Amino acid sequence: MQFRHRKRRGAASGPRSLAETAAALAATLGSTAEGDRSSGPDLLLDVLADAPVGLALLDERLRWQYLNPAFTAATGLRRADLLGRRAEATAFAGSVPLLRGVLADGRDREDRTGGPEGAGPPVPPGLRLRYRALRRAGRAVGLVVAVLDEAAPTNRPAPAHARLALLEAADERIGTTADLGTTCAELAAFAVDGLADLAVVDVLPPEAEPSRPGRGVPRRLLRAAVDTGPTLPKATRGLPQQGETVRHPEGSAADRVLATGVAALTTPGPQDTLPAEAASVLVLPLTARGRLVGLLTLGRTAASPAYTPGDADLFGALTARAAIGIDHARHYARSQGIALELQRALLSEPGNPHQNLTLASRYLPSGSSSVVGGDWYETVRLPFGRTLLAMGDVMGHGVEAAVDMSHYRSALRDIAGMDLPPHRILRQLDTLISGDETARPATCLLALADPGRGRWTLSSAGHLPPALIAPDRPTELLRIPTGPPLGTGLCGYEQTTHPLLDGQTLLLYTDGLVERRGEDIDTSLERLADLRLPATGGLDELLEAALKGLAGGAAEDDIALLAARPAPRG
Repeated sequence: MQFRHRKRRGAASGPRSLAETAAALAATLGSTAEGDRSSGPDLLLDVLADAPVGLALLDERLRWQYLNPAFTAATGLRRADLLGRRAEATAFAGSVPLLRGVLADGRDREDRTGGPEGAGPPVPPGLRLRYRALRRAGRAVGLVVAVLDEAAPTNRPAPAHARLALLEAADERIGTTADLGTTCAELAAFAVDGLADLAVVDVLPPEAEPSRPGRGVPRRLLRAAVDTGPTLPKATRGLPQQGETVRHPEGSAADRVLATGVAALTTPGPQDTLPAEAASVLVLPLTARGRLVGLLTLGRTAASPAYTPGDADLFGALTARAAIGIDHARHYARSQGIALELQRALLSEPGNPHQNLTLASRYLPSGSSSVVGGDWYETVRLPFGRTLLAMGDVMGHGVEAAVDMSHYRSALRDIAGMDLPPHRILRQLDTLISGDETARPATCLLALADPGRGRWTLSSAGHLPPALIAPDRPTELLRIPTGPPLGTGLCGYEQTTHPLLDGQTLLLYTDGLVERRGEDIDTSLERLADLRLPATGGLDELLEAALKGLAGGAAEDDIALLAARPAPRG
């Protein structure tokens, strides 16, 4: 048949390489039928010959082994110009470094013919090509060259379908959370997956107000994300890293973009703080609602095609979409920062206990997100040497939870001044809170220390049991009658007593200390009971040991801790 005649002509200069390359392509696409291995490559090449997409094959030594009719029609080259010849001896000589890069690291690359420096084949300019490594048994045996779209001048906008495909892919991968750091990291990771060898995201700090381009250049930015492809794994060591403050020098490309709000396509100069390996740089403004919120800097090495005005247009659509998500994340981080500061300020001044009781407290915000919870604690000094301890957790997160937490603490102080027993204090709180339709329910544990009588009096509104730590004894979780959370209007609270002995420590905590996602609460509490905490050292040492032993690195939820121990008698 006619195709097989063409195949033999293409194989004349390297039949073994062609057979191996075709077999690898067949295996890659899964087209070889089981038990009919010999016909798989032939069948696949028949399909390629009739494909409407331009496709070509090179072996591992970069010799042209096959081109289908669609490829020759798109490039305007004859088969005799390429088949059997090395790429460096053909019109594709300028693309050889790019081809070798694909063979070396296996990462796809794209190129457009007629690049800005004249490198590339003498074919219609603007023809977009993709190079993909062809592997067999873990070894690169060649390359597949595909024509992706029609030739077009590089300064024309990208085709509508390319723009749409890019934005659809970005929507799936960027902005999956409301966290600012995560959103910026997603943008950088998306960029180095085919658009750049280096991606840097700098944003205005959440507390800074964005300005319109041309109305003052923001000098201080926050480096939110840095990512590189496999060609630049160590090139960013000398650059500002994530979380550090960045000031772009005057005259740099970033400084110009901050001043004008217009993308800059350039080669790195002495003012640009970029790796020496970056040969082509595209700096794009991150503008949301007409205000500048940051920069996206993309870099490519000499092994990748230089950026073009068409790239600036295409990637500008990406940054316009990403900037909206970043702006939302900045606002969210700002509101959560306000809530966190409010919560810390309220928790920083608990009431003073009597001198017969030693206290220590900790508050640890969630390490897995920027969401602030409603964890709180309080101490109220009462007559006759008694001190009331409270530990609570408002349901939900955010500013509203932090505000409700302050209401609970204020109400507790007022009601505790009536000198009621703990279970009646909970009843009063429940009645008061349930009358406010906007208030959120909360769990609460009250522990009344009475060193004069040597006892604790405890009552719980849906809260986890306290832990008792004593020298030479395992940690004990006290059994306390548990009523419904506050704010339900159900009341039904009871109380119990427990001996208050010298040298023993009572530990109150919120669920973030022990609970783990997908784990039964009994299992979580057993982990606390099995933990050996220092019972004879300072209370701060005990709290640090509890956090290290149970919270580990990043807590899944906020954690509040309050430890109390009878003071040594003088």
